Parts: sequence; C-alpha cells; structure tokens
Amino acid sequence: MAVLVTGCGNNTDNGNKSNAPAASASEPAASSSASVSTERVIKHALGETPINGTPERVVVLTNEGTEALIALGVKPVGAVKSWSGDPWYEHIKDKMDGVTVVGDESQPNLELIAGLQPDLIIGNKLRHEKIYEQLKAIAPTIESETLRGSWKNNFQLYAETLGKADDGDKLIAEFDTRIEDFKVKAGDKLKETVSVVRFMAGKTRVYHTDTFSGIIFDQIGITRNPMTLNSKVTFADEITKERLPETEADRLFYFTYETGDSKATDTEKEWTNDPLWQSLNAVKNGKVYRVDDAVWNTAGGILAANVMLDQLSAIYEIK
Repeated sequence: MAVLVTGCGNNTDNGNKSNAPAASASEPAASSSASVSTERVIKHALGETPINGTPERVVVLTNEGTEALIALGVKPVGAVKSWSGDPWYEHIKDKMDGVTVVGDESQPNLELIAGLQPDLIIGNKLRHEKIYEQLKAIAPTIESETLRGSWKNNFQLYAETLGKADDGDKLIAEFDTRIEDFKVKAGDKLKETVSVVRFMAGKTRVYHTDTFSGIIFDQIGITRNPMTLNSKVTFADEITKERLPETEADRLFYFTYETGDSKATDTEKEWTNDPLWQSLNAVKNGKVYRVDDAVWNTAGGILAANVMLDQLSAIYEIK
C-alpha cells in the first residue's frame, strides 16, 4: 500500500564521500533508498514496529545512534547529549546545529521528546527498556539490543529503519575496505602488541577486546598484549599502580574520560608521572599515544570508527 507521508521536520541529507562519513545541512544525499513510500515492519530488540514511509522527525537516544543518523544524512530533531562535550562531541558538533538536547543517554527527558512531535524514536534496550512503553506511546520506537561491541549491527538496524539500508551497507563496506587497506599496508607492524589504558576519576582501567577500540583492533588484526589475551574479563580490568607492568606492550594507547571537574585529568597526571609508568618500554621507546576518549571509546559510532582509523593510520604511518 502506498502511503502519502507529510513531514514538518527539518530532515537534511548528505552524501559525503570522504573517509569519515558526515552530513551537511545543505546537500541532499544521492541514494537509491532515500525515499520509501511503503510500510515496513522493523524487527528489533523489543519487538516489531511498523514504519510508514520515510521518517522526517527523528529523536535518537544513544550517542552511537546519533552518529548513525549523521552518517546517513539525517539530522535528528532531538538527540541525547554527548557523554562529553558541550553539548556535542568535537567531531560531530558542526553537524548538530539546531538539534534539541533531550537529556542524557541514561536518562532522556520524555516531556521534551513528546514536545518535538517525532515520527520515530531510536533507543537501545540496555538503556531504555524500562521506558519503552512510554516512548512508543509518543511515536513508533525501535531499540537496538546492546551497545558494547555491536556498532555495525546497530548501524544497519538504524539504516533499515530509516529506509536507507542500501546506504548503510555501502558505508559499512567502505569502512571494511579501509580496514583491509590498512592491514595490507601495515604488514608486520600488526604483530607489535598493543595495550589500551583509560583514566577516570579516581580509577584506571585496562580495556580488552569487547570494547569499541578492541573490536576495531581485532578486525584489523592488531596483536593484543598478554594481559588482554590471558584475562578472563572481556570488557576491562580495573588496576592499581602496582599492576602497571602488566600493561606492557610495543605500543600503548591511553585516553581520559574527563567530565569537567578535572578529577580524571588528575588521575592521568598522577599515573603518567609515576616511575612505574615511566619504566614501561612503550614509554621509553616513544610509542605511547594519548588519544581522544570520545573517538576511541565513548561515542561508539561509525563516524568515530572512521576517525579512529584515520588516527591509527597516522600513528602506524599508513599512507
């Protein structure tokens, strides 16, 4: 059944062909799936939801979901605040002008969401299962299953929901091609072990395979250090300074989750100035890299994945 869809939103598309997909407020995307005029039933983590036509006024409730919309050329009318930034991550803020902040990912504001009169809400079961009934009373709502390590699956679900499955497949294919190119050009550098450390307010973690950066390392084929390989923990180990020698690797990456009170930065300074840190071979050999927490860990979406790959290419001297 053909459905005539009217929209009062400001849905803007863009087909950006650069390495890191992005959206422009003034350039419509050229897409074979840009206009969908039939009802589709989307299967998601909390059931099945019919979507009529092309959603025009989308509210997104996860950071990685926001990146998915931008990459697909859809500016949301509302989105949850970035975990860091005021209110958006540095790498997306120029694409978010005019987007209403609808609370935090862990606590979206239902009143604000309803006031935007969305025709689609995108959430996540891990974050929003308890408010799903309230959300779907506002507008058709789909929820991805989880967040950690599943950004590609989530991205393809969102693309299907928006009627842009072909565009989504193309963007994933472009990312995978970049990965394969990196692997070929890196050669034996992939055998060099890596370690990933995160500084937070009053605590320090070593991140393992089931993380955003870990999934990308695994796809590239970069070797992890023995602590990661021997650990029974798939997400992260919280460590004391005495365990710093366990983080030893040929290359050490670290990032700091700063919320604005400087406590995480204080942790970073304390640890990186400690003699145990200074004694690590990666530090002594000049192969320790301070990278952006938002890009390497917190944002968790397709834009961050491409920026992370840009940064890895520079670090590994991939031309």
